[in-house]
Amino acid sequence: MGASLGGLHAITTMLQAIPATLPVPILIVQHRGTTSDQGLVAVLQDQTALKVVEAEDKVPLAAGTVYIAAPDYHLLVEAPGEVALSTDAPLRSARPSIDVLFETAAEAYGAGVLGVLLTGGSADGASGLARIKALGGRAIVQDPATAECATMPAAGIAAAPVDYILPLESIGEYLVTLVEGTRV
Repeated sequence: MGASLGGLHAITTMLQAIPATLPVPILIVQHRGTTSDQGLVAVLQDQTALKVVEAEDKVPLAAGTVYIAAPDYHLLVEAPGEVALSTDAPLRSARPSIDVLFETAAEAYGAGVLGVLLTGGSADGASGLARIKALGGRAIVQDPATAECATMPAAGIAAAPVDYILPLESIGEYLVTLVEGTRV
């Protein structure tokens, strides 16, 4: 999942609808300052039953856990079930970059990945969403009309054949039904 401007509200709204029993991990890139502390993890943990942690290099992924990209590090999926951190150059002026997460997740999981692009003020995430679709994954984008800043979701819709364009309040619940296979 990726978000920028308005992302805290969007992410908390979405996570509140997801039970702790979700059988997959959730990886999130939220654009934030390079000196951010663990405050984002604490705020999110207070809003969800899922376990929320800041991603660490070479840590295996666990179901029912939300991994937040560390400030000033790209979050990559190196292989199915494992993440890595990188200090490679910012992409589209962002580190962490949503595109980096989406592209590496698509490479690792192929058709098994779900990309979720939320509110934001840049086009970061759009090309990564296109890569997810190119490798058979599914794409969910927040309806730009419900986004605090419509630039990012609109860029995602323009870049990829998006599967679902949903209002913010519906994304978490819909994500659960997709993961659990109760709706396609």
